[in-house]
Amino acid sequence: MHAIETRSLTKHFRSTWRRRVVGLDHLNFAVRENEVYGLLGPNGSGKSTTLKLILGLYRPSEGEAEIFGMGVERTASRTRVGYLPENPYFYRYLTGEETVRFFGRLCGMRGRRLEEKVAELLALVGLEAHRHRRLAGYSKGMLQRIGLAQALVHDPRLLLLDEPTAGVDPIGSIEIRDLILKLRGMGKTLLLCSHLLDQVQDVCDRIGILHYGKMILEGDVKDLLARREQFQFICEDLTDPARTKVREAIRASGGRIVSEGNPATTLEQLFLQSVRSADRGKAVASGATRPVDLPTAQP
Repeated sequence: MHAIETRSLTKHFRSTWRRRVVGLDHLNFAVRENEVYGLLGPNGSGKSTTLKLILGLYRPSEGEAEIFGMGVERTASRTRVGYLPENPYFYRYLTGEETVRFFGRLCGMRGRRLEEKVAELLALVGLEAHRHRRLAGYSKGMLQRIGLAQALVHDPRLLLLDEPTAGVDPIGSIEIRDLILKLRGMGKTLLLCSHLLDQVQDVCDRIGILHYGKMILEGDVKDLLARREQFQFICEDLTDPARTKVREAIRASGGRIVSEGNPATTLEQLFLQSVRSADRGKAVASGATRPVDLPTAQP
């Protein structure tokens, strides 16, 4: 049984002068349990429409969708789903703690069980120190993390995340990425819509690419990114004469050297290295015993 499965899922919209606009065109895809699936595509490709159809917020024009084997037209199918929209709305006069408690009460939780859940989720998303702070003073990254906390309050098996790092700075984006990986480690299934391809590459097991409402490419991330026609060696401590011999051996074997040189780091690693270095310098100058900790970049 799949966490999500769609069969010929289609959605038509009516625009001006009774024109019919195809939002989604006979979409067939499945999300396996305990995986992170990335749904990609340019603006208007049908990503958000897909999420809203799965959540029952739209009625399909054709086709069907299921959540854990149950048709999405049934309200009970959504009791095991958490959702973080692209632009979540929060009561900004509430504190982080009050916000999670409010959504817990909406889910029927009360008393000690609710208080334990509030504390657990604030710790999970890294907002324990800000639990009494009003949301009006939260950064965009903190708001997204409190949004994840509210989506998790009823302990769903499936999470639907629509652009979870939209408008978030690089450090906040890394924190959310690491949280997504942590949730997968906890056995959750995640369907992620994002336009940040580097982040998708880091966290997703499989991806599907939508364009004009159609699925144009789908598969395992590693398989799709592998360039089968090329092979790469990474060496250390190779002298100039040894490099010359390697080049000659490749040519003698019928191969062709496409490129060579020192491997590059990523922009993310460079950014974190620079910030950490500045923090260490500031800590030393101020006499602090330890620098500020930042999220660890994934290789």
